[in-house]
Amino acid sequence: MVSADEHGENAGLKRGLTARHIRFMALGSAIGTGLFMGSSESIQSAGPAVLLAYIIGGAAVFMVMRALGELVVRHPVSGSFGQYASHYLHPFAGFLVGWTFAFEMVLVAVFDATAIGVYMGFWFPEVPRWIWVLAVVFFIAAINLIGVKVFGELEFWFALIKIVAIIALIAAGVAIIIFGIEHHDQMGPQALFDHGGFFPNGFWGLLSSFTIVMFAFGGVEIIGVTAGEAQNPKKVIPAAINSVPLRILLFYVLTLGVIMCILPWNQITSDVSPFVAIFDSVGFTAAAAVLQVVLITAALSAINADIYGAGRMLHGLAEQGQAPRSFARTSRNGVPVMTVITMVVALLVGVLLNYLYPDQALFLLGALATFATLLVWLVILGAHLRMKRVIDRENRLPSEFPVPLWPLGSWLTVAFILFVLVMVGIVPDSRPALWVGLLWALALWLCYLAFVRGDGRRPHELSDRTEPMGSGKNR
Repeated sequence: MVSADEHGENAGLKRGLTARHIRFMALGSAIGTGLFMGSSESIQSAGPAVLLAYIIGGAAVFMVMRALGELVVRHPVSGSFGQYASHYLHPFAGFLVGWTFAFEMVLVAVFDATAIGVYMGFWFPEVPRWIWVLAVVFFIAAINLIGVKVFGELEFWFALIKIVAIIALIAAGVAIIIFGIEHHDQMGPQALFDHGGFFPNGFWGLLSSFTIVMFAFGGVEIIGVTAGEAQNPKKVIPAAINSVPLRILLFYVLTLGVIMCILPWNQITSDVSPFVAIFDSVGFTAAAAVLQVVLITAALSAINADIYGAGRMLHGLAEQGQAPRSFARTSRNGVPVMTVITMVVALLVGVLLNYLYPDQALFLLGALATFATLLVWLVILGAHLRMKRVIDRENRLPSEFPVPLWPLGSWLTVAFILFVLVMVGIVPDSRPALWVGLLWALALWLCYLAFVRGDGRRPHELSDRTEPMGSGKNR
């Protein structure tokens, strides 16, 4: 990390994030449009069996997060899995996963920013959408430039609002099912089997739904990016990792289960959020206005977390010589200003392209984001497997936060993610994601060969926080 100068600039990242901040930041990034809007597509693909897909996918994500947690506890550095990939696999692996993650966060933020413009049209249909989008971008930029503690606190409240809304929805749905509403006597668990069975589209429908379901969990890995700014990362990061994946899984499974118990799965379309659809189906049209507030808050929360994660990843890349050196400099408040500004500019460009070429931009951005999520998880697992080999070969002290079911669980998770990548290429609707992703990886390889110099071409040294201070085993 670059040392502070005499004027107090470039003072390094500040450890201002508590366990509460980090938990809700991961929830804020992973619970957004993927649940509130994107879940419609996964339901159409698999029917009620999509609940199994979320359970299996959630288990895989938990294993990925535990692998990341073991890496973070041993090496709590900024840039997180970008630096781990460089150190344990190859410098290009770190370059690839770092830039891919940063770009993925921008892509998702573009979707959410555009969605806010649509949501605001509910109250102000005469106001052009771009005005709202521009206001959102500058608001998010201001939050990210203030300081990490203020950012973490605002993100906590953003995420809390939508989590409370999801819990309220589950409670209201259960009440509707138990007490019943006129003309809705078919509601209840039996609705999961009354419209073509639990597997209405067969086993193939379940398999193909994984290409949508796994992307919905994308963003939870932002926990690893917070390592450089977490207070007591050895305690905070494991606590966040152990709680967040399970909470996300419960929110998705319980919420979608309640929705399909009230509204038959074959009546859920991607034209409207299933959250709005269920209240319309039982005559609670007034709830639409409340849901709009929740949707806006959810989008703001996701954008906020995504821009933070992308900026901190670029900061870590700069420390390795794999991004412009200016990205490593920080303000007096510990904010990597250039990375935040760069992310905001990229967000504005993405929104502009989305506005000028809506069909092409949405298609390409969505395809690349799907591929990027799986690639990031695969590299995290690869770096973890390599670290375990190094620990064993060099007889280092055991990990303080070991992954469960080692090594079988880790290898099964790798196989599962590779399977999902294959499914991305097999399913016609998602096949372009694989081609776009491969082209993206090739473009990064060419950029790596052309522009990366010095430290970026050498494995980055990481201190081993598990070893005692002064020990010879400090690599």
